[in-house]
Amino acid sequence: MRICIVYDCLFPWTVGGAERWYRNLAERLAAEGHEVTYLTLTQWDEGDAPQLEGVDVVPVGPRMELYVGDRRKIGPPLRFGLGVFLHLLRRGRRYDVVHTASFPYFSLLAAAVTRPVGRFRITCDWHEVWSREYWLGYLGGAAGRIGWIVQRVCALVPQTAYAFSRLHAGRLRELGLRGNVTVLTGEYAGSLEAPPADPATTPPTVVYAGRMIPEKRVPLVVDAIAAAREQVPDLRGRIFGAGPEADLVRARIAELGLEGVVELPGFVAPEVVDEAMRTATCIVQPSSREGYGMVVVEASAHGAPAVVVAGEDNAAVELVDEGVNGFVAPEATGASIATAVVACHEQGDELRASTREWFVENADRLSLAGSLRTVAAGYVGARR
Repeated sequence: MRICIVYDCLFPWTVGGAERWYRNLAERLAAEGHEVTYLTLTQWDEGDAPQLEGVDVVPVGPRMELYVGDRRKIGPPLRFGLGVFLHLLRRGRRYDVVHTASFPYFSLLAAAVTRPVGRFRITCDWHEVWSREYWLGYLGGAAGRIGWIVQRVCALVPQTAYAFSRLHAGRLRELGLRGNVTVLTGEYAGSLEAPPADPATTPPTVVYAGRMIPEKRVPLVVDAIAAAREQVPDLRGRIFGAGPEADLVRARIAELGLEGVVELPGFVAPEVVDEAMRTATCIVQPSSREGYGMVVVEASAHGAPAVVVAGEDNAAVELVDEGVNGFVAPEATGASIATAVVACHEQGDELRASTREWFVENADRLSLAGSLRTVAAGYVGARR
């Protein structure tokens, strides 16, 4: 089949769950004999064009800064949407399927407008569906309402729809999606073998790995460590990553007198994070918003329980079986998260063993390969 993958980023020039998903999807489809084109923005230096085996990478826009602080700029998605529109208008008949991300929405709208000419089918991944309240809080009054309306219009586009959590699948149906939405539960591309039975490190250590942006609420990790040390005095922390709130996290460590207790190594090699996870007392991810919750899967794959926080926009809670592979803190406070951290410490090897068992039992549904099989099967019948 002739398949066009559409996303404005490409791994590893930008790093994230969606970037990995689309690169893996393109390479998997090409390996299975499909003719694959990947539309994206230019992100590489001249002479350093991507070489994906079997995949034709086509830039449809110039190199642009995608973010201002922790938020996406509006210019690059508009420019990318225009590039996708022009490409599909000229060459859309070459494709049986156009597979795009819902966000940023202009590429999906471009596919919808050119579909009558190209006569391709549209497949769309909804990594997140934001509530109206979240839009208003994120962009403010008028801009937030426009964002909400655009998202709703995109849900009405005829499409084969996929979501990565029950939370966002339900929201997509509420927006008026025509047809079914399939929930894909797997994005993990690592080994599916049983995690090694490594003992937790001494002294006990809490680990965070990710970007330091407001919705990740990384300062709460510091608060939780401070509160948990009242019961586990030798508890320590390692916070990996960087971002606009790094200075705020550093200031919180100093304010609570945790210099020498909580480390901030910044961005490090993946194997350093892997080693930290393998021996962690637990992984703490206090995000207010997650479309999937890959960190829970990665933690479980290393035999470490995860602590997440309940919230109406946090799909990561769907991946935590309470007391089996971690805990869900009911409130976004240091004290609430600390209670879960202490429980992980007290249950020790027993909880780590059940986390390993949980991963083995769920490995297939958590795997990227399983989701790719589902998506590939969904293309059946798209050939003209």
